[in-house]
Amino acid sequence: MEIVFASNNSHKLEEVNFIAKNFGVTFVKPQEGFDPVENGKTFEENAFIKAKAAQELGGGRYFLADDSGLCVECLGGAPGLHSARYADGQLASIEKLLNEIGDVSRDKRSAKFVCSMVLLDESGNVLYKSFGQREGHIGLSATGHNGFGYDPIFVLDDGRTMAQLLDHEKNLISHRARALIDVLVWMKINRESLAAAAS
Repeated sequence: MEIVFASNNSHKLEEVNFIAKNFGVTFVKPQEGFDPVENGKTFEENAFIKAKAAQELGGGRYFLADDSGLCVECLGGAPGLHSARYADGQLASIEKLLNEIGDVSRDKRSAKFVCSMVLLDESGNVLYKSFGQREGHIGLSATGHNGFGYDPIFVLDDGRTMAQLLDHEKNLISHRARALIDVLVWMKINRESLAAAAS
């Protein structure tokens, strides 16, 4: 089964395809011209906006979008919805975040990655919504070279950052993996009814 994944982020596309390979699902890029205005007030609203934008361009039977971000407790949940646009690029965003946290103690550097997903059919109907999160804390400096975004400063319970995990490790525990597996399991359970609706 092929699903349009409503994102221009090649790293995300690789990640979701890695996670979905055992479910018989392949994700493809949206059609040319995909450039939604993410002005929702929640992660779920932004995920819907992206899925709807991809659906309106066509090119598939199902359209899945995610909106995800990093929420840091001592910053009141920031960068949150603005995670991808916090600063100009990954390194600048990491540097800005570390500067804003400053010398806050370890026990107050709690953070979580969150991910909302929305699945639409070709008519724009919402078929399913899911949510995943991963808890950790913000390290003192960037460590590791894998992953993307804030992975180098997001420290897990075992002391490693997300950027120190191998792909298969990350894709078992990440916020996006949790949300996506929920969607894929739902689609597997409902595969017959989905196929009937599409015929």
